[in-house]
Amino acid sequence: MADFLDGYSIQHWLESCPQGYLEDTEYGHGASESEPDRVLEDPDLKQQAITMTVQLVAGERCALAASSGLINLAPDEKSKVFLATQTLDEARHVEVFKQRILDLGVKKSEVDDVIAQHANPNLVKFAEILLEKIDKGDFVAGVVGQNIVLEGMAFSVFEMLHAGMKNANPKFAHTLSGTIADERRHVGFGENRIGALIAQHPEKKPEIEQMQKDMSYFMLATFADRFRSGPPRPMDGEAAGETWQGKDLAALGPQEMEELLSDTVLKEFKTRLGRIGLEYQTPDRP
Repeated sequence: MADFLDGYSIQHWLESCPQGYLEDTEYGHGASESEPDRVLEDPDLKQQAITMTVQLVAGERCALAASSGLINLAPDEKSKVFLATQTLDEARHVEVFKQRILDLGVKKSEVDDVIAQHANPNLVKFAEILLEKIDKGDFVAGVVGQNIVLEGMAFSVFEMLHAGMKNANPKFAHTLSGTIADERRHVGFGENRIGALIAQHPEKKPEIEQMQKDMSYFMLATFADRFRSGPPRPMDGEAAGETWQGKDLAALGPQEMEELLSDTVLKEFKTRLGRIGLEYQTPDRP
């Protein structure tokens, strides 16, 4: 097995994650950090924060189901070991984002109902496409859908949110910084591991490329729903002076932010898919 997988061992995971950037945190942030009063006291901001966080939970629940399902499909032990660490990462992400919903004032007995009520239907469709591949036992398509498409989307979403929250909401920004570090490792595994398998199974390329196109459409539809409705504030707080991808986030309107996020994610898809021998398929725009 290639030496690169040594970087995805249990020992590496222990040293870099629980003994590294997550040390001295609880639910991904410092014990003394809390949600800003202005978010908790403004009904519109609080509901916006809850709805946005619900989408993060929905995405991470998909990632948890996908990574756990891929373990027994993996063709070698080192990939199984990495996917076991990823499964724990994804379970942690579900937990920390559900905890944020609690921190925003939702009762524990109501959290799952709130998630079911506010989870975007397009995001649910996005997840169904990936999980169908895994249910059919397709490891190659599953890793591309999980570690390239889903994780690539999550990485950019988390980065954008983190950039806007650094000053506005340090507690949430701290939580996001840990998930970004996790996603970076997950995407790296997807690129490093799957290229060789795609080279061994070129007949699978058309099906996998169609999956990427279909998942990308529902991702874009989710973004469109998020930015084209509700209060004209792209995040649950001000982002004055904060930049991402060279843009001043506070100066962007909802449509401009949707375009920036969509274009960033799709550009990353194209680059990463090219590295593993797949041809990026341009999705329809909702």
